[in-house]
Formats: sequence, C-alpha cells, structure tokens
Amino acid sequence: MNDTTHGIRIRPGNLADAPAVLDMLDSAVAWMNDRGNAEQWGTTPYSKKPGGVARVEGYLTENAPHIAELGKTPVGALVMDSGPSTHMPIAPAEEPERYVRLLVSDRRYAGRGIGAALLAHAVEETRRAGVELLRVDCWAGGGGELVAFYERNGFTPTERFLSGAWPGQVLALRVG
Repeated sequence: MNDTTHGIRIRPGNLADAPAVLDMLDSAVAWMNDRGNAEQWGTTPYSKKPGGVARVEGYLTENAPHIAELGKTPVGALVMDSGPSTHMPIAPAEEPERYVRLLVSDRRYAGRGIGAALLAHAVEETRRAGVELLRVDCWAGGGGELVAFYERNGFTPTERFLSGAWPGQVLALRVG
C-alpha cells in the first residue's frame, strides 16, 4: 500500500516496526506527563510497563498494523482489528466492524496531520473489507481533547465506559 497524504506514506507494519512504535508510545507518555496528564497512560514509559513490549509485538503480528512514514522515518502507527479488545468492557458491534486498537504519532511531528491521515487510511481499509462500521475507543478524561480529535475526524460518540477508574468513550463512523 502506498497511500500518501501531505507527504505521509502509509505502509503495512510488521514486527520489525516494534522499536519505532515503542519509541512513539514512550514519547507520548512523556508528552502527556509534561502537560500534566498522568491519568491517561500513567507515568511509566510504555516500553517499561509489564506486558508493554509483548502487547506491541502482538499488535504487529496478530492484528492489522499500518505505519505512517515521512520519507523513510516512521512517524505514526495504526493497528486495526475486527472488534474491541476482550480486555476492555466494550461489547462487539452487532454487525461486522473494524476497530482501531491503537493510534499513535511521533510527538516530534505533531501538527502534520499524521493521526488524521492514519484514520483516513482506516476508513479506506474498512471500505476495502466491505465493512460499513469503524469504531474506536479512547480516554475520555481531562478536557475531552481526545474525544474531540476523533469527532473532528468524523466519528460520533456512542457509549461511555469505565475500565477500573479509567474513563473511556467509544466512537463510531459509518463508512458505507
């Protein structure tokens, strides 16, 4: 796949991308913490969390990973699946769906539309699969900035949930 938006190329991901994805996740944790947000992903770098490396490796081998690049530099990652994680209190849809399991971009390239390009790619992948529903869940705490990001990208909030004390929001987008 060679989708290009604003100079961003999106290609299939694989296990060799694990270090780059872990770096993106680690930098996202640091960025959130610098902004006073320790609730979303905590304060421990993702690569140091119990099970963090294995989770990323699983995403890259068991799901449908996609890597955004500027030039040859990985700057974002999208992981799609056929439904929500069984570890989350979210029911599968009552119809076929595609589900965004992970969306992260390298904070050094913030403001370049990487997340939006990856979501547009997710929409196209969902259409190519002949599926009409794309869903995602995200942290609903703080000022709701993350929910607003997905809304700006065409998603509509559907249901809220709690995973322990972590407030979440499921959002949906009809692509058909």
